[in-house]
Amino acid sequence: MDIGGTKCAVVLSEKSASSVKDKIRFDTLAGRGWEKVVGELIFSAKALLSRNGVSPCEVIACGVSCGGPLNSDTGIIMRPPNLPDWDNVPLADIVKSELGIPCKVRNDADACALAEWKFGAGKGCRNMVFLTFGTGMGAGLIIDGRLYSGTSGTAGEVGHIRLDADGPVAYGKAGSFEGFCSGAGIAAMGKKMLSIYNGSTIIPRDDVTAKTIAQAADAGDKLANAIYRRCGEKLGQGISILIDILNPEKIVIGSIFQRSGHLLIESMNEAIKKEALSVSAQCCEVVPAMLGDEIGDFAALGVAKDFAEGEK
Repeated sequence: MDIGGTKCAVVLSEKSASSVKDKIRFDTLAGRGWEKVVGELIFSAKALLSRNGVSPCEVIACGVSCGGPLNSDTGIIMRPPNLPDWDNVPLADIVKSELGIPCKVRNDADACALAEWKFGAGKGCRNMVFLTFGTGMGAGLIIDGRLYSGTSGTAGEVGHIRLDADGPVAYGKAGSFEGFCSGAGIAAMGKKMLSIYNGSTIIPRDDVTAKTIAQAADAGDKLANAIYRRCGEKLGQGISILIDILNPEKIVIGSIFQRSGHLLIESMNEAIKKEALSVSAQCCEVVPAMLGDEIGDFAALGVAKDFAEGEK
């Protein structure tokens, strides 16, 4: 089950498969009440199993990918920003009660890390970091061949790292990693640089977003390219911290890096060369995520597969 503020999906896969066998999607319509959305998740799961001739007792595990905060140990979702009325929803217990299937709930960054590790760009790695780099900046950590969640389940909140004394605000912190490296952060940098820029630009001043700035950069706009270069520099600084501390084989980056990595990679690599320990940087490859728009489906399957394989 992949739960988002806009869309939800229930997907089915064989334990040994690396593809989706069948899928049902529906609009979340956040605000209609979590009971109705969870009811539709359960109904969709039953319909999916029925039309594929599968009994719930044949299903080994259910994995749920959902934005946090949530408690992976108890399976309780605790009022995510994009699901404001989901206040302490015991989803894992509901799935177990309604379907008779053991259920594990993970935040979306951890779930996406499992997806890219088991099915995508990180397959075969023992130490890997997945960075969301979309609406926000979060990380899922695969350390020594397993997902690492930390003492209270909040490991990977890399967006909270301060990279500069000043800069776009995210996590309530000016100059944070997420402030510089997220959709909102790129837009904020764009608006600030536009306000002091005297040259010509094709960035639409009434629609300053990460996407419109990227489009302008691809068209050769100097200011737009400077904005993405600044973002790439900060991305490299943040990655350097992760390389020095975790010494991963791969850092897999989704969303904006998948689409606009060509605008970021040069300044990112320059920052990594300057900031990271060379012995650690040389054995770490930074790559775009592979799963694209299907990552939500594979994130849910990754959680289920990890759970079924004996995650404790």
